[in-house]
Amino acid sequence: MTQSPAVRPSGPFGPVRIGERAARTLVAELARRNDPKAALLVGAAPGAAVLAAAIDALLPGDTLTVVPDPTTDAATLRDHVTAQGRWVADRVRVVDSLAEADAAELVIAAEPFTGTGEQTRDAVDGLTKYLTDGAVLSVAAPVFRTEGAAAELDRQGVLHGVRSDLVVRNSPPVRVHHLRFTPASAASAARLAPAYRPSSVPLTRGMHIDSNGVAAAGIALGLAAVARVARPKSKLWLVPALAAAPVAAFFRDPQRDVPEDPSAVVAAADGQVLSVQRLHDERFGDGEWLRIAVFLSVLDVHVNRSPVAGKVVDYFVADGGFVNAMKPDAEHNVAAYTVLDTAHGTVVVAQRTGLIARRIVQRAPVGALLARGERFGLIRFGSRTDVYLPADAAAPLVGPGDKVVGGSSVIARWS
Repeated sequence: MTQSPAVRPSGPFGPVRIGERAARTLVAELARRNDPKAALLVGAAPGAAVLAAAIDALLPGDTLTVVPDPTTDAATLRDHVTAQGRWVADRVRVVDSLAEADAAELVIAAEPFTGTGEQTRDAVDGLTKYLTDGAVLSVAAPVFRTEGAAAELDRQGVLHGVRSDLVVRNSPPVRVHHLRFTPASAASAARLAPAYRPSSVPLTRGMHIDSNGVAAAGIALGLAAVARVARPKSKLWLVPALAAAPVAAFFRDPQRDVPEDPSAVVAAADGQVLSVQRLHDERFGDGEWLRIAVFLSVLDVHVNRSPVAGKVVDYFVADGGFVNAMKPDAEHNVAAYTVLDTAHGTVVVAQRTGLIARRIVQRAPVGALLARGERFGLIRFGSRTDVYLPADAAAPLVGPGDKVVGGSSVIARWS
């Protein structure tokens, strides 16, 4: 038996439970790596959702080392693993204490952190000793701040975070942080599958609603409720009530089949190709760029996806106006630029505002690895998304007027 680095779970509303959705989020980095890898799960118990999720995510070449939580005997946990069958028993090793574990490419804290900031900092420091170069540490804390744990993990996320996921459908809600303390190579992004996003709410197997849409629809229904109470004889409440469904539909987030061809560059957004140009832009470096601009109408899906596999090395916002995104002057609108380092050179994705679109969401911090076709942000209402590629390394496959589908349509191919 070992003392888990995570402080025992208790919060302002009772014990903090890691449910299936939060467990899947904690092991997400294990699930998206397609090559053989070693993972370390700390603080697990028989029947825990995190242990089950980690076992489900294992591929044939993977190994998983499990450290039991302080209340669980290692022999009991071994019996539980053995009962899962030969395939699992051959890949999962249970050790008596954390000191017996080897360094891994992914370390997961099975219990949420709920102690003080100092306790949480010490726990994170203890776990980082078991990370290989470029490895990821996945940890969670309740959203309701408990004695500093959540605040400390937020701070760690600013310094070392590569992704943060809010899991509302947990008891209580938790935020999962994926932290990387040493750099990962851009080439490793090519081995990743798109990340799982728990805040994207599934409606059907192939269609989700982004968390922004859930919030917007909730606000509309809230306004309808207030209007109904304030003016019970008026039909005014029907306006926001009827608007809730189309507002949520605007934020639809469908599942997409990403081409497996490593030479393919996919569309960063749904919409119509406005232009395909060769130009110079000193902000991104010397040389000529191939820019493919896509206009998103209010009827298009507005979730943005990475056109290539790469590492986010820079992100900045350029000030400007709010011209209709279909007009040439939209090039000078407010825009957010995500710069990726890839095996083929620098690639830039520009999220541009439009006449109505005034809100850009970008969820990939500097240092994050993005798989080709992975969601990384969205723009609210009509807008434009541009992809900049090294002109001497890529050949366009689309032209003005073509309709493209984000994450699926091949807009260019590496030479």
